[in-house]
Amino acid sequence: MGRWLAMSAARAGFRALLEDVMPKNLHHAREALRQQLGPDALRNVEFVSSIEDAVRSADLVIDCVPDELESKLEILWLLDRMAPPHTVLATPTTRLSIADLAHCTYRPEKCVAIAAEASSLTDRSNLLLKLRTTPHTSPETVRLLEDFWLKLGFQPSFELDATENECPRCQQK
Repeated sequence: MGRWLAMSAARAGFRALLEDVMPKNLHHAREALRQQLGPDALRNVEFVSSIEDAVRSADLVIDCVPDELESKLEILWLLDRMAPPHTVLATPTTRLSIADLAHCTYRPEKCVAIAAEASSLTDRSNLLLKLRTTPHTSPETVRLLEDFWLKLGFQPSFELDATENECPRCQQK
């Protein structure tokens, strides 16, 4: 999904940074994107080997870790601490509460779930995209995400995830 997001963002004119700690994975991604985009469009994609390099100046970060609680908590914890305060954190999840995950960050107003399976994003036959927000999500966050997905050819809809349980990591309400 990361390759597809980078390719789609680059085609829409965004600068995309693709991160993987495995150099082999980055090499394969670079070659695949070079074939799909050509050298001119590839100039909008940068390949980096650390999360810190990937998020240093990001307005929007979309993780591509497995949809498992521990993986999501770990990546959001890292992104929250490494990205600038203005950065929006979007995480693909169909099973986890974004309200709970966002509560474990210092920026709950900038956290949103992408409620879609990877296959529904890469298969362009269904262009409707559901984004789950929290009661704390800011209007600026909603606007940024709506603009991003519209430019990628999707019609995003927003749904409120109002369930807020005890935070699994910090054990606070």
